[in-house]
Amino acid sequence: MATTAAKPEEPTPNGLHDLSVKKYAFLLLDNFSLIALGAAVDPLRIANMIVGRRVYDYQLIGTAREYAQSSDGIKVLPDATIADPGSFDAVFVVGPNPIPRKGIGAVLDWLRLHARSGTALGGLDTGSYFLARAGLLNGYRCTIHWEDQDVMLGQFPKLIVSNRLYEVDRDRYTCSGGVAPLDLMVHLLAMPPGSRSLAARVLELLVAEQRSHEQRQRTSLRQYIGAEHMKLDEALQIMESNVEEPLSVAEVAAFLGVSQRQLERWFNERLGKTPAQAYLEIRLLRARQLLYRTGKPLEEVCSRTGFTSMTHFATRYKAQFQISPMADRRRYQNAL
Repeated sequence: MATTAAKPEEPTPNGLHDLSVKKYAFLLLDNFSLIALGAAVDPLRIANMIVGRRVYDYQLIGTAREYAQSSDGIKVLPDATIADPGSFDAVFVVGPNPIPRKGIGAVLDWLRLHARSGTALGGLDTGSYFLARAGLLNGYRCTIHWEDQDVMLGQFPKLIVSNRLYEVDRDRYTCSGGVAPLDLMVHLLAMPPGSRSLAARVLELLVAEQRSHEQRQRTSLRQYIGAEHMKLDEALQIMESNVEEPLSVAEVAAFLGVSQRQLERWFNERLGKTPAQAYLEIRLLRARQLLYRTGKPLEEVCSRTGFTSMTHFATRYKAQFQISPMADRRRYQNAL
């Protein structure tokens, strides 16, 4: 009687069956970024699916035994609180927007406790701010969402804060906002005890491509209009890097090695505005960022964005945003 050969088992990617379990915790603070949480957790879920068992065990941690509300109003019930015992291989702070200045003492103590026990620490979106407040980023390279870089450097001027999408420096893992936690987490999946093959499979199933940690966050005008034209993008980068002491349009053109007329033609064709108008918009957007994210007096915001006259600054600001600078700050703060 003929026998039927046993169907071979579905092959597991090389070495994945030997993976040891890693335990991750995600601390949810009020107004946490929901997209940052999803972008960080989903790669772990998919990695477990690929391996066929829960090799990446993750828990959501809250500050109290109640729902944590995200910045878009969706509420999530954590698995445990900071008062509950627990040990983890890594703890990630899912940062809120806006960043609270008070009432975070218990969170900072909890982070310091895990640091003393050798736990790796991470910050997603604005999460690295809390690591900095706890004194846990001293001597480490880190990053934060570009809107909050001035806040970070203003309070912690000795920190090494980059404009990269994410930073992995020994046992500190930080990233900017949006979907950048996906890039960070895939990077960590490729590190031992994970593997590059596992990380590649996760990206394949997420229909995504990993961006290098060398890639910089894109800000201001370049975020939505600058990528189409290499020289135009470079011009906008120069403008963004010279806000406090603005250059002339002729100087920007000279840096690029093109005529001022050619530069003006590119701006008009691609953006529908002159280089001077785009430069002014960049400076005013930076001013609004400083008004929203810092407590700097109006005079300092004015000088740090290249305006020599308070009257001129206020006039330009109101023309751009249809509201005065101080009224805009109050409106933002009242909406929090």
